[in-house]
Amino acid sequence: MNNYSRLQQLLHQFALSSKLMREIAFDVENTFLNESHYSDNHVFVSGLARSGTTILLNALFESGEFSSLSYKDMPFVLAPNFWSRFSSKRKDHNFIERAHGDGIKISTESPEAFEEVFWRTFSDKSNNSKKKFQDYVQLINQKYSKTRYLSKNNQNIRRLELISQIFPCSKILIPFRDPVQHSISLLSQHIKFINESKEDIFINKYMKWIGHTEFGPSYQPIKDCALIYDNYFDINHWLEQWLRTYEDCLVKFSNKQNFIFICYESLCNDSSIWPSILNKVGIEEIYEFNFIESSKKTITGADKDLEFKCNEIYQSLHRHSLLTA
Repeated sequence: MNNYSRLQQLLHQFALSSKLMREIAFDVENTFLNESHYSDNHVFVSGLARSGTTILLNALFESGEFSSLSYKDMPFVLAPNFWSRFSSKRKDHNFIERAHGDGIKISTESPEAFEEVFWRTFSDKSNNSKKKFQDYVQLINQKYSKTRYLSKNNQNIRRLELISQIFPCSKILIPFRDPVQHSISLLSQHIKFINESKEDIFINKYMKWIGHTEFGPSYQPIKDCALIYDNYFDINHWLEQWLRTYEDCLVKFSNKQNFIFICYESLCNDSSIWPSILNKVGIEEIYEFNFIESSKKTITGADKDLEFKCNEIYQSLHRHSLLTA
């Protein structure tokens, strides 16, 4: 999983582990800011991890219309313009399967969810952070010579209202997935990353630095108050997270025009969904993308009442999704 040399590990620690260093990097990056080309026509993809956010990110990125943080921006992800002066300009077409073991292949050119480093540095409770985030998006656009920004950040599920306030004309895509299959996938990844971190301590540090706390040794529940199921190795914990997260999204965003619910199963099995997504986000040229549904798995021990409530929300999400748009 960890392909970083010792020198690369130290560079990541230097750039990412210290809040002060991240703030300094962003201050330096701001010297590159051109405030005359601000845009609000962006796309934010967010849902619980394992809901199809990465495949949506990759599919939309293929349009060529968006800028996005990529592996090439690591480890100075708060200073993409500054770091580009020192990093390699060579294009990397060497694709390898990512650490999740889910068949998705990546290279250093691939877009990825490094935006959470910003929110670990600047509090989403501060009004000053709103302007800083606008500047940050503009800086990423400048680096890649684009006017539209594409974000995939599962942690944004905590702050979707804030994102909508900062960029009210942008589209926010919320993928959802069959709750049992989704929960099985989350539990499997949680176990996988915990086991692998026992063999390599850098994995745990890296995931903390970049804010990937959706599962694994640094796991932090999205909904952490008054949990009924607080055993992270129990399928019911992940079902409860699914229920509380998507029920909250349904109540808050189902009637807002800039929020778009997307069913993962429908996306993979109904060819009409993808063109509808392109249309909704304002991409005129329709192109194909191969969405492949993960194989279904079974598990025992799910609370039947909890599973029933999850399926009710799943059906409600369907009714508000692009399936019936």
